[in-house]
Amino acid sequence: MEPYVHKVNYYETDKMGITHHSNYIRFMEEARVDFLDKIGYGFEKLEAQGVVSPVVAIECNYKHTTTFADKITIKVSVAKLTGIKFSIRYTMECNGEVAFTGLSSHCFLDLNGRPVIMEKKFPEFYNEMKKYLIEE
Repeated sequence: MEPYVHKVNYYETDKMGITHHSNYIRFMEEARVDFLDKIGYGFEKLEAQGVVSPVVAIECNYKHTTTFADKITIKVSVAKLTGIKFSIRYTMECNGEVAFTGLSSHCFLDLNGRPVIMEKKFPEFYNEMKKYLIEE
């Protein structure tokens, strides 16, 4: 799958001209939304089917700085997939170097906040996610 590319905006940098660390979590979300769209299960589709997937944990590892106008290539894979939870792994590269690695963990809930077992309720989506599962 084609990676997501984010071009660093000026407002995403700090006084030193370096991309502020908090923006990488936003980049993770952009890449996750793009990934779900590409596999045919964007947020709109999932929410129309009565499913949301809130973030329950975030892990961030900053490896190399990025600056204004840098293009960050974000590779996404499914790190973990159970019936109720999943985790997405992110590798962000810029100028041939890994700038950031991260992991976001999510659960599946219905619109009333109750857990949803995706493998049973939406097996097509579950099986599509399984195609991108790369456990380490």
